[in-house]
Amino acid sequence: MAIVVDIDVLLAKRKMSVGDFADAIGLSPANVSVLKNGRAKAVRFSTLNAICQVLDCQPGDVLRWVDDGTSPGAAPSGTRRLTPVDRGRRQAGC
Repeated sequence: MAIVVDIDVLLAKRKMSVGDFADAIGLSPANVSVLKNGRAKAVRFSTLNAICQVLDCQPGDVLRWVDDGTSPGAAPSGTRRLTPVDRGRRQAGC
């Protein structure tokens, strides 16, 4: 997965337990665990809003993108993406 959830880092910085955090944002500890461990497929904006309010942070502090090579359109490992100039040359037969 290319999206990394840094809730565990934020909780550690604030010395907050998963149980207290779950209560504060209105999720079960099991659902917080799913989020925290990167197994969630989606996050509601209302949940993200609650997370940011409780942790006093920005959405970018909670979620970050990492190119792990599995994202659609990602270049295979060891290769580079074609730039628009490269694509034009390829189409022109250069």
